[in-house]
Amino acid sequence: MAADAKRIELAAGSKLVARYLLLALVAAIVLFPVYAAVMVAQKSLTELGSLDVLVPDRIDLGSVPTALGEARMGRYLVNSAVVSVAIVIGQVVTSVLAGYALAFLDFTGRRALLAAVAASLIIPFEVTVVVNFETVQQLGGVDTYWALVLPFVAFPLGIFLMRQAFLGIPRDLLDAAVVDGYGHLGILRSVALPLVRSTVAALSLFSFLLAWNQYLWPLLVTNRDDRRTVQIGLKQLTGAVGPDLGVIMTATLLATIPILVLLVVFERQLIRGLTAGSVKG
Repeated sequence: MAADAKRIELAAGSKLVARYLLLALVAAIVLFPVYAAVMVAQKSLTELGSLDVLVPDRIDLGSVPTALGEARMGRYLVNSAVVSVAIVIGQVVTSVLAGYALAFLDFTGRRALLAAVAASLIIPFEVTVVVNFETVQQLGGVDTYWALVLPFVAFPLGIFLMRQAFLGIPRDLLDAAVVDGYGHLGILRSVALPLVRSTVAALSLFSFLLAWNQYLWPLLVTNRDDRRTVQIGLKQLTGAVGPDLGVIMTATLLATIPILVLLVVFERQLIRGLTAGSVKG
């Protein structure tokens, strides 16, 4: 019996070691492009042609001021941050209110509205981009921040996620809040939102990632360089700094840092929020 137990323990240990080795290999493959970008960002044009381009021989941040100043990445980063935060606020507010209404309020046309929200999930943004652009142009919104934000204030996926999260709240809690004299806004603020905060955090992160990585719409509605966002700035880098690959890699890393930080900080909230309400509903 003791020998069998030891054999089982050794087998379990071997499987655990193999699993960690596999995870380490996958992590190395995933992180290698980031490592290569960091190494290239510290090399000059003459050093990029050598064989030891990926060898960490020094720490040189000289290309950062060039990327932020001469390549105007600082301005692009600020524009993307302003637009992304505004979109996140708008999408969270509309998704929470619409999701609560579709989950708990009984009104005429609720099923039709829910069907419209679900149907809009399969409609790509490119289908409506021409109509949106013509509308913004007629309203004089070209080269304005609100033109970059307004078409994305309503987020069908966010509405659906919040509805599913609200449906997971026990009905007894809502009935108790009604007995205590709470109205719908009071229930939403004091009862419902604290229980679905992980979903709200996941929605905020997901909205920020989508807004930060936008390229087509900002390219269409902005002509002035001081209104353009970071993704367009990256595309324009070749014309701004020439073939200086170190500056281009530095700018790419600067544009990636906010996303990496948010993903690391809110990883658990993202997983919990996207899986909330997946069973009930």
